[in-house]
Amino acid sequence: MKFRLAAFADEAANDLTGQIAAMQENGVELLEIRGVDGENIDKLSREKAREIRRRLNDAGLGVWSLGSPFGKIGIGDDFAPHLDSFKHSLELADILGARHIRLFSFYGTTDISPVLERLNAFIEAAKGSDIILCHENEKGIYGDTAAKCLEIHKALPKLRAVFDPANFIQCGQDTKEAWELLSSYVEYMHIKDALSDGSVVPAGKGEGKLPWLISQYKGEVLTVEPHLSVFEGFEKLESDEKTKMNYTYPDSRTAFSAAVSALKEITGGRQNG
Repeated sequence: MKFRLAAFADEAANDLTGQIAAMQENGVELLEIRGVDGENIDKLSREKAREIRRRLNDAGLGVWSLGSPFGKIGIGDDFAPHLDSFKHSLELADILGARHIRLFSFYGTTDISPVLERLNAFIEAAKGSDIILCHENEKGIYGDTAAKCLEIHKALPKLRAVFDPANFIQCGQDTKEAWELLSSYVEYMHIKDALSDGSVVPAGKGEGKLPWLISQYKGEVLTVEPHLSVFEGFEKLESDEKTKMNYTYPDSRTAFSAAVSALKEITGGRQNG
């Protein structure tokens, strides 16, 4: 099957103009929107969201998901303003034409009960919308390992999963084992790979088993999340020094292109665009 490509284009450029250019030159048709012009997605005004939608439409691009920060607070932090911000982001998702919002499962607890209570509050707030809520595994939150993610999904079957291989590697979690536990809940994947020391590398260059995972994936969209290192003095280094700095790039745009190219190498052209 062919995959549609999405990306966190804020890793290519801070401004929307640069993000659009990076997506177009790399054949990426969808945006997982996290930050635009220095504003996080949950802070955007409705007017700004409408402007973004117009400009993306004019460029032949769309929004796949809101790469939101919801659930990325301490379990003891005041939840009410966080939930209010989430409700605002449901409106933004509708304006932007996004059908997904990614979530996290909170810092600072090993007790699943308050985690489920808060995640369920998001689910209740989203009732009546067409928005699919997706939990992303992440180091340091409750749902860091596959077993803990499985607990969440079994308890809240309406909550789908964003499968992030690099984040699992950074938690010491084998990604094949994680996939076998979670594949039935996976809505889409973040394409990010990592070495055993946790450093992020292009897809297929780390311990994440990306080629195998993508061969098993039955979804429609793959989201590139580069997270690759940028070294501002890179262009001044001698070639042998550059070789030692594997997967370090002279600027964000080059790193973004390298991340997309690595995914395309794995998929062998099985993507639209």
